[in-house]
Amino acid sequence: MDYGKTAAGVLKGVGGEENVTSLVHCATRLRFVLKDDSKADTAAVKATPGVVTVAQAGGQYQVVIGNDVPDVFAEIGKISRFGGSGDQSAPAEDAPKGNLFNRFISMISSIFTPVLWALAGTGLLKAFLAASVTFGWISTETSTYLVLNALSDAFINFLPMALAITAARYFKANEWTAFAIAGAMMYPTIAGVVGAAELTFFGIPFVMVSYVSSVIPIIVIVWLQSYAEKFLYAKLPGAIKRFVTPMIVVLVAVPLVFVVIGPISDFLGGLLGAGIGWVFTTAPWLGGAIMGGLWQVFVIFGLHWGLVPLFTLEFQTTGQILLIGPVFAAVLAQAAAVAGVWVRTRNKNLKSLAAPATLSGFLAGITEPAIYGINLPLKRPFAFGIVGGAVGGAIIAIGGVFSTAFVVPSGLALPALLGNGNMVLLGIGLLAAIVIPFLLVVLVGFADPVEEETVSAEASDLGVHSPLDGVVLALADVPDAAFAEATLGDGVAISPTGSTMYAPVDGVVAAAFPTGHAIGLRADDGTEVLIHLGLNTVELGGKHFDVKVTQGQRVTAGDVLVEFDAAAISAAGYDLITPVIITNGDQHEIVGDRATGNVAHGEPLFYTTALERSAIANA
Repeated sequence: MDYGKTAAGVLKGVGGEENVTSLVHCATRLRFVLKDDSKADTAAVKATPGVVTVAQAGGQYQVVIGNDVPDVFAEIGKISRFGGSGDQSAPAEDAPKGNLFNRFISMISSIFTPVLWALAGTGLLKAFLAASVTFGWISTETSTYLVLNALSDAFINFLPMALAITAARYFKANEWTAFAIAGAMMYPTIAGVVGAAELTFFGIPFVMVSYVSSVIPIIVIVWLQSYAEKFLYAKLPGAIKRFVTPMIVVLVAVPLVFVVIGPISDFLGGLLGAGIGWVFTTAPWLGGAIMGGLWQVFVIFGLHWGLVPLFTLEFQTTGQILLIGPVFAAVLAQAAAVAGVWVRTRNKNLKSLAAPATLSGFLAGITEPAIYGINLPLKRPFAFGIVGGAVGGAIIAIGGVFSTAFVVPSGLALPALLGNGNMVLLGIGLLAAIVIPFLLVVLVGFADPVEEETVSAEASDLGVHSPLDGVVLALADVPDAAFAEATLGDGVAISPTGSTMYAPVDGVVAAAFPTGHAIGLRADDGTEVLIHLGLNTVELGGKHFDVKVTQGQRVTAGDVLVEFDAAAISAAGYDLITPVIITNGDQHEIVGDRATGNVAHGEPLFYTTALERSAIANA
């Protein structure tokens, strides 16, 4: 991938830097918050080399890149104020104004995205350390274990301090004041009185709760901090507001957390933890099937961010994460499904895509390349992956399997589950998650796409010549969704520099609109070519157009079809960009390289070939 080219194409496609409110990236996606979604050219973004697909969910415009997303993010930072080495977060007033659910998902993803990799990386180390203790490779009595436990456990323990910074960026509050509040919550002497009786603050009784690994209190208090700072900055004299404001905010915020917010969130967290425990005790198969079957569906729409805080809340209240076990089944099931595609497909291009997608899914738990690039477009593999994930997740949940660390579910992270629950059922569940979709894909199959031939200009191919003098553009660059998304057919577009349209092939005029805005030809080999002169030019009612042919007339490549007054059409406010497309692509496909740059009428534009020939060649 040319990261610079991908970055430039994506930034242009979303409407340019001026249309971007914020940008963050997660494991596989660039997550934009746009000022105006209608200014984004989704077809152009999807057509950008390196882009897997585009998803719009949770108030975000999400561009799926894959494993290389950090490199593209860094390149965007070189050409705009967004991207680069650090994540940018949306301030609250610029965040999406959609429904509350979308705004919640956007908030959670913006706050958690910057810390996700550090949280997952240290969690993975914690998992390996726990596995080493289970297998007797290291003793908990050694100083080596002491050091490794500290460096793997510290980040999640002090998570409120990290979230203080990211929440302050999102809510546009002072980061270091937020850090001071979080520091007070984690202060050693405060931790020492957790659960102590008869604590008071100026006579107000309260119970100190633990803020280790907590999420809700710091996010709530930083949100309130942002409003308090705006009020104080507006009211206090300029000479003192810079140091008096943080003093007042900390003085009010910290007791507010200890006396009100902390106990309430601890109570709600306890209820949530108990609720999760009840589901996974009363009907574990149901909870496991939902998480294992639907997790990847949540990922597609970006809704999985709404569940990330539940993992940390469950860990804070119970010291374990039951929810995460079935997610391993969901991830490995989609990886197994794409592995089945790798084995079964005869399409060389699809096979080359399936190989790295399989490895990425199994080893790193990164399934977007597999889902968007292969499983979802082919439909059946994705559905089979859901089935395998649901069955595997149900079995794992029945086994009471849990994790004692926050990890990104993957093959490498499996040590996080070892020794926690019924290991026999864990093995059966993982095996079911892998074997079921793999066998279903291999045995039941899917609609294997016909592979394009690599020939460019054999004698049996039809050469479609340029009907205009002008500049060739990609179809995705046409500012009309019907053409840009190839809904009407595949082809190219031309920005004309002349004022005459010529026949691009030998054949018969299948359609000659009296308005002159479009001509349809049926070539001698059956290829149907549509030349649409300008966008929305039908509204001119034939003015500025002079049609030289009639329907049913035979033409030879190079014959004049239409003469038009380009200057008058442009002056009337119409775009003359002209799509040249094949409308019966189910029978004739474009092969070989397409013309680029400047072109004169009569020069080769692209070649087509009958699909039957491609099918025979690959049989």
